[in-house]
Amino acid sequence: MEDKEVQVVTESSARSVLKGFTWRLVATFSTIVISYLITGETDTAIKIGAIEFFAKIAVYYLHERMWLRIPFGKNTVVKTPEFEI
Repeated sequence: MEDKEVQVVTESSARSVLKGFTWRLVATFSTIVISYLITGETDTAIKIGAIEFFAKIAVYYLHERMWLRIPFGKNTVVKTPEFEI
């Protein structure tokens, strides 16, 4: 019977933080635009966007880390040796 090395691909905390940050930039910009269209006030739209940016990056990070603990939909990669001695 062959020994096989099994690797499970996961993400680091730093990667989750970076993904959260870049997504927040995109999402916050859209929130600012929507807030401006509703209120017509630039200052109010920017304040709403600033609050949303910090609150939701924390929520996203927690959400991402929780999902890493859930086995549903994860795939394992089986790596076999190319040759044996």
